[in-house]
Amino acid sequence: MATPLVVSEVSKSFTMHLRDGIRLPVVANVSFSIAEAECVVLGGPSGIGKSSILKMLYGNYAVDAGQVLVEHRGHIVDMATADPRMIMDIRRTTVGYVSQFLRTVPRVAAIDVVAEPLVVRGTGVDTARIRAGELLERLNLPQDLWQLPPATFSGGEQQRVNIARGFITDHRILLLDEPTASLDATNRAVVVDMIRQKKAAGVALLGIFHDEEVREAVADRILDVTAFSPRKAAA
Repeated sequence: MATPLVVSEVSKSFTMHLRDGIRLPVVANVSFSIAEAECVVLGGPSGIGKSSILKMLYGNYAVDAGQVLVEHRGHIVDMATADPRMIMDIRRTTVGYVSQFLRTVPRVAAIDVVAEPLVVRGTGVDTARIRAGELLERLNLPQDLWQLPPATFSGGEQQRVNIARGFITDHRILLLDEPTASLDATNRAVVVDMIRQKKAAGVALLGIFHDEEVREAVADRILDVTAFSPRKAAA
């Protein structure tokens, strides 16, 4: 499938249960597609719904209306209606996600945090740890930190573990939520190269990048989320 991700007329709102059930619209009629080997960047001001779109595509947020179609194991699956077991299988093999924040099990070594996505897909532990070490070295994380739990790391160090974990697999679709936000210039450049390599491998990427230099380096096109704002339409 040359277009592994198709989003069609997706809408999302939140119900404020502590405020008499007021419904807060977030986005409406979101429609776009991403081709293989393409990096699309979500643009627009803070609070317009960019992260919400990523979370809907990953199955973290329910969709009020519309479809999120992905090719998974040779079939087209609608993430908006898929059951939880299917969502988990899609996350393991088809749709990857790099969030702004690292959430890990306490006391697990950084190298095992990075290796874990490969291990759950059947890769041997030793092989997965070797690949994890290669990525951590590429991201300039000192080797004496690899055996320590990331909870003890600085924000930038945790983000490099997070990036390595997200990039270690061969997911066909990769969602990136501000992956370079906590990084210095050297490691931002490393991540740009890693994104380019994913594109060269045919991966479809959708990301949020507030760093203009990074955005210009990786974006094949920018999708203005303002066009999907129901608040703008109401105005």
